[in-house]
Amino acid sequence: MKIRKAVLSDAKGIAKVHVDSWKTTYENIIPDEYLNQLTYEIREQLWNNIIPNGNVFVAENQKGKIVGFSSGGKERSRKYKNYNGELYAIYILKEYQGQGIGKLLVKRVINELKNLKIYSMLVLVLEDNSSRYFYEALGGEKIDTVEVEIFGKNLNELVYGWHDIRTIPIK
Repeated sequence: MKIRKAVLSDAKGIAKVHVDSWKTTYENIIPDEYLNQLTYEIREQLWNNIIPNGNVFVAENQKGKIVGFSSGGKERSRKYKNYNGELYAIYILKEYQGQGIGKLLVKRVINELKNLKIYSMLVLVLEDNSSRYFYEALGGEKIDTVEVEIFGKNLNELVYGWHDIRTIPIK
């Protein structure tokens, strides 16, 4: 598995992972009406805008196909004063989950944060998303619960934080 910094030509592959993983991860959590309207084209435009700003990483399989991605940077809400960094997104195609790719993708975001002299981080994850256990296994502490509305459905989003990302158990 190859993990590398994303380039603009990766937008299409990232968009495919983004849409496909949302449809598998959030099935029975987010309303189908919302999931059914997700398109590769709209997500590709989104990633065309995000990638040039940096801190986006992709995981490629042996054939060079993008099977996962992560992104992160400075904490965006400014609501959590003890946390300066944020893992914005991490998605992996269902058939590639559970193989350690998530840890490799998180590690790249952590290394970027450390390069920016940022040593604390948070991540937001829907409470009903079983991926939250991944963050708990990495030592994330639940610091808040925020209610969000997605397509008319109220959901809880958990906020996990790490005071010192240098202690996250990733080799």
